[in-house]
Amino acid sequence: MTTQLRDRLDQILQAGQVGGLHAVAAVRGGQTVLEYYRAGEDFAWGDSLGVVEFGPGVLHDIRSVTKSVTVLLYGIALGEGLVPPPAEPLLPRFPQYPDLAADPRRARLTVEHALTMSLGVEWREDLPYNSPANAEIAMELAPDRYRYILDRPILEPPGTQWTYCGGATALLGRLIADGTGQSLPQYAQAVLFAPLGIGSFEWMTGADGVASAASGLRLAPRDLARLGELVLAEGTWDGQRVVPADWIRTMLQPRLQTSWGAQYGYQWYIESIEGHRLLAGMGNGGQRLFVLPHLDLTAAITAGNYDDPDQWRTPLTVLERVILPAMA
Repeated sequence: MTTQLRDRLDQILQAGQVGGLHAVAAVRGGQTVLEYYRAGEDFAWGDSLGVVEFGPGVLHDIRSVTKSVTVLLYGIALGEGLVPPPAEPLLPRFPQYPDLAADPRRARLTVEHALTMSLGVEWREDLPYNSPANAEIAMELAPDRYRYILDRPILEPPGTQWTYCGGATALLGRLIADGTGQSLPQYAQAVLFAPLGIGSFEWMTGADGVASAASGLRLAPRDLARLGELVLAEGTWDGQRVVPADWIRTMLQPRLQTSWGAQYGYQWYIESIEGHRLLAGMGNGGQRLFVLPHLDLTAAITAGNYDDPDQWRTPLTVLERVILPAMA
């Protein structure tokens, strides 16, 4: 199967159908079925790293796939009783903002509204990520990122509509850090990466030194694929319970519909592709973690098409034209 997949990939590469592709790591039933790397220009957030020769141990920005990792950490912390359950009100966890808590509209916010990106506040990330008009950039520039998020103008009741919001994930990151007494990288290393044998990663921070829960992770593709395998195994790795199984199931329940048609659970996208249930973490530039439970398949794909309107095309072409046809 590995040769067949590589031949298919070579064909679409030669046809110029997967521009910007940097790496693919696909695993089925615990066996690597495709692993591919090539050179390409990469960035760490907005800073060019020049042309990078990618390989098995080379880290890559995974951008907003970070959100799907953060929610795994939330589930671990919840299982340890260190963070509030989804139904709990959100603002009491931010007692430094009594004026916001006194607003009855904001008092309705729960942790689940952050988990499902349905805070009901004004938040625009459909603008370039080098623009301060982009809400995530404005959050990074704000003197207090959490007040910035929670004090945004209210547009609708919470829980009614999905709106892409890195701020929602930042709130989850703060709850994890407060509850565990550790930074996100410290906690992730101890409870998630070390148990999976992931020894190398970076977690970028903002100017305030806070690790970005929404987009800061850099991982090697094969290690990103391990996280997909963990989801397939409902939180178990090498016989060890890493993430509570009930959290994995809860996390992947469809709750709201996105603006482009997919369903959304807790920081994961849920849709169907060629009759198969597809779970996905997605990041700017073509970063993808695809998990297809019925095929026992996970695929990590990285690319350099940052801010390109057609950035979705390369990872989807790899999945549809290369990987899935060989899974029959």
